Amino acid sequence: MTKSMTAFARFESGAVSWEVRSVNHRYLDTTFKIPERFRSLEPELRSTLRGNLHRGKVDCLLRINFESDNMEYKVDEDRLNKLINAIDQVNTITGNSTPVNPFEFLRWPGVMLEVETDQSELEQCIKQSFEEAISSVIGVREREGAELERIILVKLNELESIVQAVRLESSKISERQKRKILEKLEELKTDIDNNRLEQELVYLAQKSDILEELDRLDMHVEEVRNTLSQDEAIGRRLDFLMQELNREANTLSSKAVAANTSIQAVELKVIIEQMREQVQNIE
Repeated sequence: MTKSMTAFARFESGAVSWEVRSVNHRYLDTTFKIPERFRSLEPELRSTLRGNLHRGKVDCLLRINFESDNMEYKVDEDRLNKLINAIDQVNTITGNSTPVNPFEFLRWPGVMLEVETDQSELEQCIKQSFEEAISSVIGVREREGAELERIILVKLNELESIVQAVRLESSKISERQKRKILEKLEELKTDIDNNRLEQELVYLAQKSDILEELDRLDMHVEEVRNTLSQDEAIGRRLDFLMQELNREANTLSSKAVAANTSIQAVELKVIIEQMREQVQNIE
């Protein structure tokens, strides 16, 4: 199944709230922002993420709503008194009598004491909530991936139509070239070495032969379709196939001896670039 690399999901359960954002990236690059007291969970959380996602830059943010968790707080009175005495000494020396906002005291490290709840129960909730958040991210990726696949398939059909049109015209172009050369020689009214003429015509035909490029374009188109149907990370393979399609389109353009073929080659490159832009977002 085709999956996008762009997604956002939020999942809340009790005091636990997860936000997971995912954007394009060549590899899997993960960042976790979690409270320090739960930092020991990070290796397990990373393992869960790697088991579900293969590419993308993924930012995971954990918030704990302590109020909803009915957590209580106490003040370390001894530390607070020492802090107040230190501030009084500073005020005496500096002559500053501006009162200190009580909330500034509470921000001082160690002044606030948490009354611990059941840590193991909260950790289990964090892990389960993270799995739900990742599941939501995967759902978003799959929905966006389905739309990307639809766009690419439409573009493949357009590409095939142009290749077919070029193929139909290629034989006529060769005959037209031969006729023009013979007409020019006729105008010159000069003796012609038929053997040498035949050799030059064969050389010219080989130089301008585009059937091999058209065959490879058809082959790559079919391979893109097969890749889209695979149930794994396909972004890198699709990116490689876009490069191959573009290489064949460039060769076709360089071999073109008819104006219409040159225009069609440009149209091919435009379609391939449009597909490549979509492929950049596929996992």
